[in-house]
Amino acid sequence: MSHDQAGGLALPVTDEALARRLGERLEVVEKALQGHVQSRFPYVTETAGHLLAAGGKRFRPLLVLLAAETGDRPDADEVVTAACIVEITHLGSLYHDDVMDEAALRRGADSANVRWDNLVAILTGDFLFARSSELTAQLGAEAVRIQAETFTRLVEGQILETVPPGPGDDPLAHYLEVVAGKTGSLIATSARYGARFSGAGTEVEEALAAYGELVGSAFQLSDDILDIASESVESGKTPGTDLREGVPTLPTLMARASTDPADARLLELLDADLTDDALHAEALGLLRAHPALAQARAYVVAQAQEAKQRLAVLPEGPVRDALEGFADGVATRTA
Repeated sequence: MSHDQAGGLALPVTDEALARRLGERLEVVEKALQGHVQSRFPYVTETAGHLLAAGGKRFRPLLVLLAAETGDRPDADEVVTAACIVEITHLGSLYHDDVMDEAALRRGADSANVRWDNLVAILTGDFLFARSSELTAQLGAEAVRIQAETFTRLVEGQILETVPPGPGDDPLAHYLEVVAGKTGSLIATSARYGARFSGAGTEVEEALAAYGELVGSAFQLSDDILDIASESVESGKTPGTDLREGVPTLPTLMARASTDPADARLLELLDADLTDDALHAEALGLLRAHPALAQARAYVVAQAQEAKQRLAVLPEGPVRDALEGFADGVATRTA
């Protein structure tokens, strides 16, 4: 994401006063996070703090803080706690993700499964989920229900990702469910928590949760497009990594739905072993020229537009501008 906005925040906040407030509160959240990953046992503290120390954009807690600007208590202690909850939940899911993906690196550091082993990585993820539950209990029964529902969707998304769609299932619909569960659900809850614990009304809370679900899913889907369309110089990623690994993405699933005889070669390649450099280059070239890429872009743009429409209940001003700016940025991402 671009860091040319005020304060280098992971959201496009152009209002300097707002950016300064968010930056200061994010520092409070960061300190609190360091405390929350501590255990009575140094070994657990070391494993639990590993990914936190590796950094990250802290996008979810930042969204909590920005959404909290819609209420009259944006600096309430509960808002800080909620920001910690979503980041710790996210971190826990990364430990599990890395085991599932057999990843070697995460945020430029050794992943926990490589540094220790799969068992330690899984149990550290569980420890972080338990810690986020402890924190949620401080916010009351309703927060516990929201967190439990979010966690259910998160885990369902992770499970669905490992299971191919059934014979009668639409592969694209299956994939969109994975994205909504794995990514959309926690971003929706981040926006919801900010509104709820700052004292914003129900209408604003529901609008922000719907916005978060849409924009969170769209952000993930824009990654899929970058995998095919971007040059590595732009995005910092090697183009076609998902393609090479046979990971389903929005453009490839849309291309697979084609019944045009002219696409026979592309469809053949999508079923081939694309670890072969020549085949991979051919498949990438055909996909870049295929209407599925424009179709995928149009889908993400439509999702971002729908997310922006949900913000109509908010008053005009820097908070709404930042949320709209993020949706616009998702729709036109190049990195």
